[in-house]
Amino acid sequence: MKLQTIETHIVKTPPPGFGGRYFIFVVLQTACGIRGYGEIYAASFAPETVSTMAADVFGRYLEGQNPFEIERFWRRAHGSGFSHRPDPSMQGVVSGLEMACWDIVGKALDRPVYDLLGGKVNERLRTYTYLYPRADQDAVSFYNDASASAEAAAGYVSDGFTAVKFDPAGPYSVFDGRQPDLDALRRSEDFCREIRATVGDRADLLFGTHGQFTPAGAIRLAKRLEAFDPLWFEEPTPPDMPEAMAKVASATSIPIATGERLCSKYEFSRVLQCGAAAILQPNLGRAGGILESKKIAAIAEPYYAQIAPHLYCGPVVAAANIQLAASIPNFLILESIQKMDGFHASLLTKPLCWEDGHIIPPTTPGLGIELNMDVVAQNPWDGSRLHLEMAQHPFDPGRDGPFAGG
Repeated sequence: MKLQTIETHIVKTPPPGFGGRYFIFVVLQTACGIRGYGEIYAASFAPETVSTMAADVFGRYLEGQNPFEIERFWRRAHGSGFSHRPDPSMQGVVSGLEMACWDIVGKALDRPVYDLLGGKVNERLRTYTYLYPRADQDAVSFYNDASASAEAAAGYVSDGFTAVKFDPAGPYSVFDGRQPDLDALRRSEDFCREIRATVGDRADLLFGTHGQFTPAGAIRLAKRLEAFDPLWFEEPTPPDMPEAMAKVASATSIPIATGERLCSKYEFSRVLQCGAAAILQPNLGRAGGILESKKIAAIAEPYYAQIAPHLYCGPVVAAANIQLAASIPNFLILESIQKMDGFHASLLTKPLCWEDGHIIPPTTPGLGIELNMDVVAQNPWDGSRLHLEMAQHPFDPGRDGPFAGG
């Protein structure tokens, strides 16, 4: 079996853009006609540039090669151009191509990918979602209104979710970390208080931040939140220096979670070695793919660290997350974008199976999904912004005003 062709598709997400402004899908095909789907979560460059990068990597390391030789491909790409170190853009490209290879391998063997990773451990996968405004709600008001978020949390819990995530601590900037301002501290405490009062013990609270704070600032914030017993405090400091994040972990009873911006076993190993986090959040479209994330989960086992795959992109990464989560003993919870319905579901010929707060792993071969290429073609990207963007100036609460969410 040999890989023959690659297609890339940049799909524009409709407003309000849950999961980012666009998704980058790759489709690989073998000479014998088996198609495999992947998704790239590389956001540092324009998606057109990333598509060109994917074609280049495919031409150098995969074209004419056996899709079963995933380890060989990963090492060649990891060392491409005398790099041989974690590179989020390269690993994003590798992730999408690698998961497409796994999809092909599973289809060729007529087995789900999780069967090829050691077999299914988890029959169903607990999920959580961010709190999102309704279509009739103003985003700025919603993301700064604890009562509105508590109402949204109650609705998601009624749907079956047993955990909800929210990030009321304010905007994130390329100049972070910083000290939290007093309004952010008060607002964060209010959100936790009102959401906890509304959902009681029916749901865990997942407190999200995006690397905004210095260790000292994050510790101040954590002290305000401890009384509400969040399941985690996410990425409290920038991801560059896990040694700094470890200071927060050692100063609070709240478990620290991190990983959406990390790639490869090397970066995650450093997090574990310095005690920066108890919960790892690899995004399989960036972390290095399915096999690399399986290795990350294995490295985490001796530390008794748990895995909560991250998702702020499209349904192919969601499908890869499911295959990993089904196969690992230290799985904690899976990120879902609401109930994986709406536009995410329309991109698949058959939606993911979400029921009563859980994803049910598919039994179909490969990743268990097929892209609906008609919907892909109907939503071409025509923008110029990046998938996600941070503020380009230092945060000034007097100038910048209320934050309208991510």
